[in-house]
Amino acid sequence: MSERTAEIALRRCHCGTELAALEHAIAGLPGVTSARVDRTRSVARLAYDPGRTGPEELRAGVEGLGQDCDRRGEPRAGHKNESHAEHRPPAGHRPDPGSAEHADHSGAGTHDSHAGHGASMVADMFRRFIVSVVLTVPIVLFSPIGHSLGFTAQPPFGLSMGWFGLILATPVVFWCGWPFLSAAWRALLQREANMMTLIATGILVSYVYSVVATLFLHTEDVYFEAAAMLTSFSLAGHWLEMRSRFATGRAVEALLALAPPTARVRRDGTDSEIPLDQVVVGDTVVVRPGGKIAVDGRVDGGESYVDESMITGEPVPVAKRPGDRVTGGTVNQTGAFTFTATEVGADTALARIVAMVQDAQASKAPAQRLADTAGKYLVFLALGSGALTFLVWALFGGHGVAFAVTAAVSTIVIACPDALALATPTAITVGVGTAARHGVLFKNATALEATAGIDTVVFDKTGTLTLGRPTVTDIRAEGAGADEILALAAAADGSSQHPLAEAIVRAAKDKGLTVATAASFDSVPGRGVVADVEGRRVLIGNARLLAAHGVDPGSLAAQVSALAADGRTAMYVAAGEHALGVIAVADPVRESSRPAVGALHAAGVTTVMLTGDQRGTAAAVARAIGIDTVIAEVAPEDKARHIAALQKSGATTAMIGDGVNDAPALALADVGVAIGAGTDVAVEAADVVLVRSDPADVAAAIDLARAVRGKIKQNLFWAAIYNLLAIPVAAGVLYPATGVLLRPEWAALLMSASTVIVTLNALALRRRRAPVPAAA
Repeated sequence: MSERTAEIALRRCHCGTELAALEHAIAGLPGVTSARVDRTRSVARLAYDPGRTGPEELRAGVEGLGQDCDRRGEPRAGHKNESHAEHRPPAGHRPDPGSAEHADHSGAGTHDSHAGHGASMVADMFRRFIVSVVLTVPIVLFSPIGHSLGFTAQPPFGLSMGWFGLILATPVVFWCGWPFLSAAWRALLQREANMMTLIATGILVSYVYSVVATLFLHTEDVYFEAAAMLTSFSLAGHWLEMRSRFATGRAVEALLALAPPTARVRRDGTDSEIPLDQVVVGDTVVVRPGGKIAVDGRVDGGESYVDESMITGEPVPVAKRPGDRVTGGTVNQTGAFTFTATEVGADTALARIVAMVQDAQASKAPAQRLADTAGKYLVFLALGSGALTFLVWALFGGHGVAFAVTAAVSTIVIACPDALALATPTAITVGVGTAARHGVLFKNATALEATAGIDTVVFDKTGTLTLGRPTVTDIRAEGAGADEILALAAAADGSSQHPLAEAIVRAAKDKGLTVATAASFDSVPGRGVVADVEGRRVLIGNARLLAAHGVDPGSLAAQVSALAADGRTAMYVAAGEHALGVIAVADPVRESSRPAVGALHAAGVTTVMLTGDQRGTAAAVARAIGIDTVIAEVAPEDKARHIAALQKSGATTAMIGDGVNDAPALALADVGVAIGAGTDVAVEAADVVLVRSDPADVAAAIDLARAVRGKIKQNLFWAAIYNLLAIPVAAGVLYPATGVLLRPEWAALLMSASTVIVTLNALALRRRRAPVPAAA
């Protein structure tokens, strides 16, 4: 039985180190083959063997690890999910034969069943923070801290400082601080230790010591204010961190919002509005002016213009006529039309984009695996440092147990490795989301990290640097007018399916010329076409075709040579015994190709063109856009060999392509980049997909990847320096010389600040825009 996938929302994960430990524990559940926790949504994404377990067993297993699974989002299965079996068309409706399979997962990918899950967690943390602050302020005012600030009043109702602090600090610790205590308990049950272990230890040590001092030692030397402030500062830090972390997933939320909740479908001649997840392949979907297109399909009636900017980034609406494809999530303009649904649910372009972004955000970069390991050991280092600090001050400091407890708690709290745990995933998540908004889809974090190291970009020519659609560029006439020559050539080529012939016929149609029907047609391989058009023998082809029929090209030969030198395919047009002119056809270079190459050169990247086209044509295109190296006349099966040769020479390569013949090279390159308008095979083999089919986005992807790498380095450096300096200070090494000892509440503030700094530094990526030089 094939592997399936499921998503389970986690309501009790509040920090990066806890998520890392939980991910490892979930992966060990029976029947689970792999597990990843998406830190931007606090959702576990599982792959499992349906023969060994199912969604309910998975939920029970996760809850057995101490988690509270959000019931609003049931475990969402992947391909062929039974939960959508009820979404069948009504009796009598006969959609495409394959629609039953699509209906099984029609809902997947079109919406996020866990939307709002992160917001509820952030709101809960904020409520606890507010209550904690309200109760903490009085404790602080009546503590030695308040006295030092000039507040000299005594606690109300004749209570001692100890009893007043005990009454107010107890709900702060056990309700407001419950996320920390419960997380530490879950970690203990799993024989793990994480950041929550450190915070909970700091809170409980301060609180328990103070309780003992109040109830049994009858002393006012208590630290309830430390326990309360530690809870409040920790809640504030985690609230800000969670708010920022879940905010990084807004790129996905924006994409999800593009899909309309319903679709107007015509079944058995009746139009009805139905939920989006009930649309099946083969349905006729009705689109009104200004309406959103629900799913992917092909127009079968009516005409209109469609705004596809939200998917492709192109601002100009695209004309849609019968036979043209439409994409779910795009917006119709003024016309009305109907189309046949060809992809629904998880198979639509929008759903695939969402899934790709979510997969990338949930994946781990190599740097993150190292950070997770370091963070795990840092927790034990913090606990060990705290214990050692207590022993040293208690046995040799001469300042009493209370002083030793203060130093130990500060050391444990300040060493929390949350900044280290968030350094990489936050930057990766923000980078992937930012790239998606600009039409660049990274399939995983490894691809993003690898893209930053690219020093050589290899372009396929046709369809990548060019439009992939031959177009008539020149008509040089001598014996007739340009329109007459084009009409004759179109008549002669009317029965041909050659791409060059199709370009000539299309050019004549676009000019509105009257094109006759050829009485006879003969295609001569390697030479051209001979046809009888209205009683005239018409030739269109190369010099050998003219020579075979005794036609002298005359001065046109020089023009053919000049056009060929510019990379155009030039063909003679002759009627009877006379050469009438020359028609040149070329695959136009994309307007963005030259700026794209210029941007890559500015970034220090070498550019290579790898194409099967003739050397002259390839060289002409390369000259026009500034490509460094041309490798032409390459057989499809040899493209991968040339990539390997570049890698052997020391180059770190990115291959940019759009066709089936590019797939092996895309897979072999260090980073494979597929043009979004290319074949499914090319997109599948690639690591990065350019939704807008714009080669300029290659430079943008590299620029963003390097920016993400820079943020990761900055964050890791900050986290390392912070822990290197903060732990000794908290342990009291400065006390003998300065008399300064960091109290636990200030240690909590510094720890929270370090986490927020790392998160905000990563969020700065959202404002980054990659500059692209103007074409020369």
